[in-house]
Amino acid sequence: MDRRVFNSISLQALTGLAALAWSQAHALTLADLSSADASKGLKVALEKGALAAIGLLGAKDGFMGNDQVRIALPGYLNDAAKLLRTFGQGDRVDELVTSMNRAAEAAVPMSKEILLNAVQKMSVTDAKGILSGGNTAVTDFFATKTRPALAAKFLPVVTQATAKVGLADKYNQVAGKAAEFGLVKPEDANIQQYVTGKTLDGLFFMISEEEKKIRQNPVAYGSSILSKVFGALK
Repeated sequence: MDRRVFNSISLQALTGLAALAWSQAHALTLADLSSADASKGLKVALEKGALAAIGLLGAKDGFMGNDQVRIALPGYLNDAAKLLRTFGQGDRVDELVTSMNRAAEAAVPMSKEILLNAVQKMSVTDAKGILSGGNTAVTDFFATKTRPALAAKFLPVVTQATAKVGLADKYNQVAGKAAEFGLVKPEDANIQQYVTGKTLDGLFFMISEEEKKIRQNPVAYGSSILSKVFGALK
C-alpha cells in the first residue's frame, strides 16, 4: 500500500478513536446527573409541555377541531343521539356537543396557575425516578398531583357553559336513567362532571404528547438543561 495512503488512513482512524474516547468520557448518563439538574430539567419540561397544551386546547376549536380530544356523547347516549337526528333533532344534538367542547376550551386556560405551582413544588428526590419512568412519567406524576384541584376549578366554568343549552338538563335525566341500567358509567351520568373529566383527560393527553416530543428531541427546544437531562436518557 502507498505510504501516503496508509498514513492518511492511520490518521483518520486515530482521529476517530480520539473522538470516540472523548464522547465516552464526556457522555452523561442518568446516574451522572445531579438531583438538582434532574429536578430543573423536569420542571422546564413540564412547564413547556403544560403551556404548549394550554395554548393548543384553550383556543377556539382546541377541542372541537381536534379528533384526539374532541368530546363526544358517551356510548349509549351517542347512539341515542343518532336516533334523535332521524327525527329532525340533529341541530339540538350538535348544539349540545359544541357546547361541551366550548366549555372545555374555556376551562383549560384556568389550569395554568395550578400546573405551574405543582411544578415548583416537585420534590428533588422524585426527579430521577420520574425521569426513568417512561415517556409520560412526568405527565402522570403531575396529573396525580393536580387533577382534583383542576376538576374543582373547571367544574363551575363547565356548568355555566352547558347551562345555556336546552338539552343539558335532558342529558342528565336520560343519562341518570341509563346509568341505572348500566348503559352509561355513573361518572358520565351528569353532563357537568362528564365534560369536566373529559377536559382533564384532553389536557393531560396533550401534555403527554409534548413530553414525548421533548424526550425524543430535547435539542429542538433550545434549552441546554433539557438537552443535558433528557440527552442522558438516550
